[in-house]
Amino acid sequence: MQVTSKAFAYGAAIPDKYTQDGADVSPPLAFSDIPPGARSLALIVDDPDAPDPAAPRTHAWVHWVLVDLPPDTETLPEAVTRLPGGKVGTNDWNHTAWDGPAPPIGKHRYRFKLYALDRVLGLERPTKARLEAAMQDHVLEQAELIGTYKKARRG
Repeated sequence: MQVTSKAFAYGAAIPDKYTQDGADVSPPLAFSDIPPGARSLALIVDDPDAPDPAAPRTHAWVHWVLVDLPPDTETLPEAVTRLPGGKVGTNDWNHTAWDGPAPPIGKHRYRFKLYALDRVLGLERPTKARLEAAMQDHVLEQAELIGTYKKARRG
């Protein structure tokens, strides 16, 4: 299983357009090789380096949570506003939306973690913690795309 983006390669910089320094729209994503038997997909985007890569906390900052996407979902377009099914969960800004990278200091990694699940979860108010608890023993496969971002110096 794979998650990729035509906006940036694995380990490469995420363009400003997809960050809070730019238009802050979600990047285009593609999903492939979803395993047979998958009943839904889930996606968590988080920053394990928050707030400072030199001293990260144990809690990765959550930027986006998607649950119960149909298993035949092959792409999410740039600036997606309507999902092909499923639900947008609550991120760490308490928003049910994409909130792009906004690191206060240093270069951060952003993990786009895709999960193929053997069931539809049907979570009422999904958060990363609720999703991870509900996924326990239901993950068929997972894949990860990592992008980086460092705030440009201005002024």
